[in-house]
Amino acid sequence: MKTLAIVGASLSGLSAARAARAQGFTGRLVIIGDEPHRPYDRPPLSKEFLLGRVTAEDLSLECDDDGLEAEWLLGSGAASLDAGSRSIRLKDGSTVQADGIVISTGARARQLPTLAGLSNVFTLRTLADAQDLAPELVPGSRMAVIGAGFIGAEVAAAAASRGMDVTIIDTKPVPFAAQLGTEMGGLVGGLHAANGVELISSAVIEDFYSGEGNVTGLRLQGGRYVGTDVVVVGIGAEPNTEWLEGSGLELCGGVVCDAMGRTSAPGIVAVGDCAAWFDAEVGLHRRMEHWTCALERPAVAVEALLDAGATSKPAKPHYFWSDQHGVKLQFAGHSAGYDRLEIEAGDPQTHSCLAVYYRADVPIAVLGMNQPRLFTKWRRSLAAPAPALVGAAVVH
Repeated sequence: MKTLAIVGASLSGLSAARAARAQGFTGRLVIIGDEPHRPYDRPPLSKEFLLGRVTAEDLSLECDDDGLEAEWLLGSGAASLDAGSRSIRLKDGSTVQADGIVISTGARARQLPTLAGLSNVFTLRTLADAQDLAPELVPGSRMAVIGAGFIGAEVAAAAASRGMDVTIIDTKPVPFAAQLGTEMGGLVGGLHAANGVELISSAVIEDFYSGEGNVTGLRLQGGRYVGTDVVVVGIGAEPNTEWLEGSGLELCGGVVCDAMGRTSAPGIVAVGDCAAWFDAEVGLHRRMEHWTCALERPAVAVEALLDAGATSKPAKPHYFWSDQHGVKLQFAGHSAGYDRLEIEAGDPQTHSCLAVYYRADVPIAVLGMNQPRLFTKWRRSLAAPAPALVGAAVVH
């Protein structure tokens, strides 16, 4: 292989580049990015960056000893792909021809079309998003967060710490239930209430009120009115795969891949938030939008790209974390299908505890709240894959 092109200058793209060099690739390495920035760390955007504790320079993911010797094509991004010829056309009209391709174009925040163009409505996915939102965290002002996902919850926690009046509005009866189960999801929801954030669950927004280009409030089913100065929309993400339509790759809620990231076309793999890898534990393809997957999985995909005989390895248990109101939440495994939850240490009411999820007496997931050492011990115990869960939902 003479030329390797990585489409997406993100953590997963950078991880793929590092893996390629570490695994002996010495040819031409091209990294294509839609944003003008070199790869940066996204998790701090909804926490430390919003609060001014870190700068854009602090977010850089590159190291002095990377030694990538890469060509960086930033600020344009990919417009289309011909999988058969492995030809990538960029938005500026130029073309990159490669022998191998890593697709790492990530995902974008879902929007509410009703609020398009209003100046006080924000999403948070990129550095530019965070730079736009940060000045809006003003003590005494009101924020409405639509959606109780982890990014929305982290923004709500940051805003509350700044002295804002924050309301989270969610359609689900219990926040985070899909990831943590009803009991622990409710516990995390209570963490927000304990810190002055109002959580309105099972809510249906019937109307928005606006004036002079701003949202001034919203009305919920049942008649309640919620006034606001700032709106943050946190209703999930959509994979950036439109540029791949007609490319010859199989797409279904992401770029469909096998358990090592191989796509339906030879010489092309996909990693990160845009990639729907086959998960043997549930027997389905799923996208996993977690930092750890973006860090670790690219090495597996690059091995499959560089070595046609590479064989699948047991996948590590899925892992993610979140910081909310001074509590570090850490989760590993899959909670779907658990039939027993045990509090192994600590007190849930103080939001310092460790919970283990069991299925047929086999631990399948673990949640730690301010229990990093004990969590790490339990996370290692999940290394052996749990029995396959038939009929589990695909995670998007």
